[in-house]
Amino acid sequence: MITDKNCLYILKKLEKSGFKAYPVGGCVRDMLMRRKPNDFDIATDALPRQIIETFSDDKVIPTGIKHGTVTVLKNNIPFEVTTFRIDGEYSDSRRPDTVCFTNDLKADLARRDFTVNAVAMDAEGNIFDPFDGRNDIEKRIIRCVGNPEERFSEDALRILRSLRFASVLDFKIEKNTAAAAIKQKEKLGNISAERISAELIKLLSGINSVDVMLKFRDVIGQIIPELIPCFDFDQHSRYHKYDVYEHAVRAVNAVPRGIEGENILRVAMLLHDVGKPDMFTLDENGSGHFKGHAKASAEKARLILKRLKFDNKTISSVYEIISRHSDKIKSEKQIKRIMNNIGLEGFLMLLEAKKADNSAKQTFVLAENNEFDRCAEIARHIASEKICISLADMAVNGSDLTALGYKGKEIGVCLRSLLELVIDDILPNDRTALLKRAKEMKK
Repeated sequence: MITDKNCLYILKKLEKSGFKAYPVGGCVRDMLMRRKPNDFDIATDALPRQIIETFSDDKVIPTGIKHGTVTVLKNNIPFEVTTFRIDGEYSDSRRPDTVCFTNDLKADLARRDFTVNAVAMDAEGNIFDPFDGRNDIEKRIIRCVGNPEERFSEDALRILRSLRFASVLDFKIEKNTAAAAIKQKEKLGNISAERISAELIKLLSGINSVDVMLKFRDVIGQIIPELIPCFDFDQHSRYHKYDVYEHAVRAVNAVPRGIEGENILRVAMLLHDVGKPDMFTLDENGSGHFKGHAKASAEKARLILKRLKFDNKTISSVYEIISRHSDKIKSEKQIKRIMNNIGLEGFLMLLEAKKADNSAKQTFVLAENNEFDRCAEIARHIASEKICISLADMAVNGSDLTALGYKGKEIGVCLRSLLELVIDDILPNDRTALLKRAKEMKK
């Protein structure tokens, strides 16, 4: 049954105006799975102008009139209301070139991607399910509506969406749908980078991501070809029990859910060893080494994320995490130096990345994670006590050095030198002591 009062308001208002109206797609799927829907999409036989007339007393936004969609705001919550339609050709592999409005709900559901999203429900909770989506929900199966090759040809992003739904919902992909996804993976090249990156983030966060990422690695390799050399790459290391790609996939899944920077961390873990194959050497004992792989992986990751149109903050954060993920952190001085570069938030994310990395290695490596938790406590103490780790924390500034006769670049060089002495506990962050050392350095 539908319990959302705003959704029921929209349904009842359309029905009172003589129209049929049904929540459709993901919201119905979620209700059948006893999950709370994030939003409601409503399908109706009312035409766009009739939807606008029906909700003349409410705020209405004509978000997609050409394709029959009007957004109705109820209590500042948006509800997309779309006229039943039949789609024409998809020449851009994204949206239909033309749409034909219809009063046939089954015809509208037939154009949708997967059976689990092709289910409708009326205001009384009655289910309309012409493609047996409810049964697929119960069996936890992702299956295309109709011919999967046709569905993926219409919008190739559906290939990635099938993986995302299987990952997030913990479903399996039906064999014909899976075969078509792999067969048509090259069509993802027609899809905008922004749409791909949005789906990738959701896929990486799913509880079934490991199974999906391993079974459909060829699809992942289509959007990130730099990962292909990592497939089946034996690390020849006593620390590792998986090849480079599987290690990365399992490290992604080891990132805790709900933590600060979760999405950034998942992306970082997917790419943290992408440069390993290029840096591989084998010693006389048959052990593999990857000297310099952290920096190499960070550089590759930066280019990959730029290509996929990730935002600059994510790109910068991922670069810092990957470039430092192999660093040994043993002392408070090291912690201070790293915090000086990436701050408390960045340092804590780095530690989570190192823990996730270890979680995808041999079991004995996990003992090191206790040390990382200790480092996190130290970092939080440094931040809470406002211990000096940056130029902004210093008891002296550029004006003080100018008064001592420093000029131009000399000021910055001197300040950074003093900061290093403070971080290394050679000097206290004390104005008198710092000015005394600055005078000595000037001589």
